Amino acid sequence: METSVVDVAQAVEGFSFYDLFMRADWVVKGVMGILAFMSIWSWAIAVDKSLQMKGLHGKSKVFEREFWSGRPLDALADQFAKNPRDPFSHTFAAGLREWKGTAPGGRVAKAAGAEASRQLNNAETGLGILATIASAAPFVGLFGTVWGIMNAFRAIAAEQNTNLAVVAPGIAEALFATALGLLAAIPAVIFFNALSANIGKYGARLDGFVDELSALADREGK
Repeated sequence: METSVVDVAQAVEGFSFYDLFMRADWVVKGVMGILAFMSIWSWAIAVDKSLQMKGLHGKSKVFEREFWSGRPLDALADQFAKNPRDPFSHTFAAGLREWKGTAPGGRVAKAAGAEASRQLNNAETGLGILATIASAAPFVGLFGTVWGIMNAFRAIAAEQNTNLAVVAPGIAEALFATALGLLAAIPAVIFFNALSANIGKYGARLDGFVDELSALADREGK
């Protein structure tokens, strides 16, 4: 009984995250490093896209307020279309080029809609990486888990001993790899869903503006 208690006491020592990492072999360390990088990458994308969308929403409010303020079209074109800096301005500039042509209306909607799609595709940059991290991180962590358990069994075979002091380190490394995989995947899923919903709302507003611009061009063309 005394030997068992000592073995257990020794087994639970040095189980900090740093100790688990340093005690792991190069394969498990590589898995942990990849998962840590994936986690940092997803947070960086989430912060960058959140700030970007916040700025785009702010600019769209300014644009819509100015566009529907009753100012002349030429003044709006000088302010927004000559030097477009946000999706609404780019969409307006694309529609305006057709508006000044010979066939407004349908062509305005087509040109503005195509530009709106391009701008939304640009806004969605980075979401694919988040989706990849969300789906791949658990499997990368699972690989580290399987490898750590294999190490634990090898240690048991080498020591010919199944007490906790022999088994615990390998099992702990394996579970740590799983935890890192979930730590990378869960925030990535949340970020992806939140940003997708945010971009979807922005896209709906942009599509609404395209419809309004087309309707306005139709009225002007009659």
